[in-house]
Amino acid sequence: MMDSTRCITALAAIAVGLTVVPLAQPLRAQQARPTVSYLGAPRADAPIPRPGMTLIRGQVALVVTDPQNDFLSEQGVAWGAVGESVQENHTIENIEGLLRAAGSAGVPVFVSPHYYYPYDHRWRFEGALEALMHKITMFDRAGPLEQEGFVGSGADWLPRYKPYINDGRTVVTSPHKVFGPQTNDLVLQLRKAGITQVILAGMSANLCVESHMRDLLEEGFNVVVVPDATAAAKFPGYDGFEAAFVNYRMMASDVWSTAEAVGTLGRLGK
Repeated sequence: MMDSTRCITALAAIAVGLTVVPLAQPLRAQQARPTVSYLGAPRADAPIPRPGMTLIRGQVALVVTDPQNDFLSEQGVAWGAVGESVQENHTIENIEGLLRAAGSAGVPVFVSPHYYYPYDHRWRFEGALEALMHKITMFDRAGPLEQEGFVGSGADWLPRYKPYINDGRTVVTSPHKVFGPQTNDLVLQLRKAGITQVILAGMSANLCVESHMRDLLEEGFNVVVVPDATAAAKFPGYDGFEAAFVNYRMMASDVWSTAEAVGTLGRLGK
């Protein structure tokens, strides 16, 4: 059987009319870093480029999606689906570590939340997990201008994150309504702040985080994802985190563990 390197080279040759593209050098370079962080442990990496990202002060931001009770609290309505993954990844602690490191390094933080208002429940169709979220009243709020019942609700921030998010500096965007930032003002806020680089984390791995990654890449941002500061739903035969991790590695500039991201932010702050 043809090994993976030969297979990739052959496919590249077909794509350009049987002119062999010199992929051997990038593949050899990849062998210098044969593993990638996965759930806090090394995992054999793929023989594909790993561009990485050198942080530029004033151009890098931390983006966190959905750091809310319904995902991250044991009392949250989605805990039964995501709790196992949250605990395996130490997601709660790792998101807090990123928030703390960004603050210490003077790196701006942008939070892209998920809220549903009463009129959102009158939509005539939904996707699979979108329908589930509506059914279990996930992220529900009384209205866009209503604060009644918000504090401590499933739509509120996890309490341990409030000192970081409610610090008067963090940008909280308008809510995204399905999974990606196409329905909110995240990209506008990043552009207006002069951001070109994004460190991405939050909930949930294969839904909002992956959708944010894809759209930010299409919008021209340089994106690194921190997988162990994410988590996803698990059902028999379906692991949302594994599905997302594969796409992070194949699409983002890099995947960093929380420890790598915190260390990199720390060096930027010096």
